[in-house]
Amino acid sequence: MTTSRRRALGRMGSLMLLLGARDIAWGAAIVAVRVWPANDYTRVTIESDTALSARHFLATGPDRLVIDVDGLELSPQLRELVGKVRADDPYIAGVRVGQNQPRVVRLVLDLKQPTAPELFALAPVAAYQHRLVFDLHPTHERDPLLDLIRDKEQSEQKAAQAVQDALGEFIGRVAGAGAAASAPGTSAAGGAAALSPPVVAAAPPYAASAPPLAQAPGSAANARAPGGALPPQIAQAKIDRLVVVAIDPGHGGEDPGATGPSGLHEKDVVLAIAMQLRDRLNANQNMRAMLTRDADFFVPLHERVKKARRVQADLFVSIHADAFLNPDARGASVFALSQNGATSSAARWMANRENASDLVGGANLRHSDETVLRTLLDMSTTAQIKDSLKLGSEVLGQIGKVGKLHKGSVEQASFAVLKAPDIPSILVESAFISNPAEESKLRDPEYRAQLVEALATGIQRYFARNPPLARSRQL
Repeated sequence: MTTSRRRALGRMGSLMLLLGARDIAWGAAIVAVRVWPANDYTRVTIESDTALSARHFLATGPDRLVIDVDGLELSPQLRELVGKVRADDPYIAGVRVGQNQPRVVRLVLDLKQPTAPELFALAPVAAYQHRLVFDLHPTHERDPLLDLIRDKEQSEQKAAQAVQDALGEFIGRVAGAGAAASAPGTSAAGGAAALSPPVVAAAPPYAASAPPLAQAPGSAANARAPGGALPPQIAQAKIDRLVVVAIDPGHGGEDPGATGPSGLHEKDVVLAIAMQLRDRLNANQNMRAMLTRDADFFVPLHERVKKARRVQADLFVSIHADAFLNPDARGASVFALSQNGATSSAARWMANRENASDLVGGANLRHSDETVLRTLLDMSTTAQIKDSLKLGSEVLGQIGKVGKLHKGSVEQASFAVLKAPDIPSILVESAFISNPAEESKLRDPEYRAQLVEALATGIQRYFARNPPLARSRQL
């Protein structure tokens, strides 16, 4: 045996020792398997220590998705995928896992409905190693605008039914009191006194529910007419169409966002705030809120903007609770888009951090609509930024009444999620989750309720001063 061959074999032996028995036997090691079910789509993720490749095809009778993953042997970690599927998953009925060929594992996903699957790989980023991702999308997307209109109609029907029930009860009391009054020994006056008609609170028009505007000396716009009536320019806020507010809970699914000292995830707390804000805004007769996500799943940044545009949103409010390098950083902030660079180094840092969400969450950038992305980058307008600053000022003023502000004015930076060219858009950092005291406040339901009220009030004040224009497509 030659000297060079002996050296080569020695190097191979050293490599075998470095790999270890598990790596030699199994190839790629599975780190974790995860399933993220949602009405929008369900995501299945296989995380491994080396990159994986896979092939897939759809089969019918019954509907199922078959996935062959190369470079794997069946392992206990892969078998865990079977128990990860929830009964309420809209798309997956169950999962079967087996060794199809040597070093090829077959996954069979039994489907509840026809789907349009998307498969892609993600390189290591943040806390994640290599990820193989399967997204199961519906073949026919829901119309979110139609959903909002139906929700409004259902609310109106419930309100009308409540009025009818109250009137029916009153009529029944009148009939019963009349019969009692005709009976011997019954006081007609007493019977009549017992008949106080029911008070049925009708839902006020939007402008009536808006809080009074701040009084500025000599300001005609802020002055009220005698008797407390709103002046004509503010009274125009009484609109006759549906006002739509897009609420965007940041992060979600594979992207947890920032994490507080005690383990509170940003994605969880901002979803709780967003859902409360949706319910608060929906209490207005002519307003409906649309959530870009209503569960724990990931939504790419451009898709969040696309959702807002699909419902013809009048406003876009993205809610976050970020972390900073210094754990002592505290206070809420409000950001608008900037075309001329960030207003501070902190604003630039936070924008870069938020814009990296697609990499962490796992956006399939290869199949992104390049036209949409180019539009979002090129069409942000001066008018949109001007209105965004107005909205931001109203919201920041109200948040300042709830707690400390990080900065007393609306900051600006190039946040990708704020680049809808035709929708006033702001990003609200509700608190620094990296600060132990502020993380504790974010856990507190009472504080979150105060924050929601501040956000709703700021939005209402914006509309009171800036009534939305009529739509080309009437709702």
